[in-house]
This record gives sequence, structure tokens and C-alpha cells, in this order.
Amino acid sequence: MEPKDYIITEISGEYATLTEIINGETLFIALALLPPGSDIGTKLHYEMLEYTIVE
Repeated sequence: MEPKDYIITEISGEYATLTEIINGETLFIALALLPPGSDIGTKLHYEMLEYTIVE
């Protein structure tokens, strides 16, 4: 899977909605799979099965 950049647009219970920055597609994912400190508005980079926070 190719690298992608997302922003967290919503958190509901134990899940987050990520919106891809380039094309606006959304992804629903468990918060446990995201790095500590992730919150609404956090920008994330996905590569090699890992999310990292982008400053």
C-alpha cells in the first residue's frame, strides 16, 4: 500500500474518522491503532502499516 496523509476529523468512542488529505476519502479506524496523542485535527502519515503524527 502506498503512503498516504490523513487528518483526524472525528472521534466517536473508541474509533476515529480519518480523511485523506489529497482526495477526501474517509477511513474509520480504531484509536488503538493510532499513535498516542492523536486527537481531532491531528495530521497523520501512513506508511508500511504504521501511522505517525506529522507536525
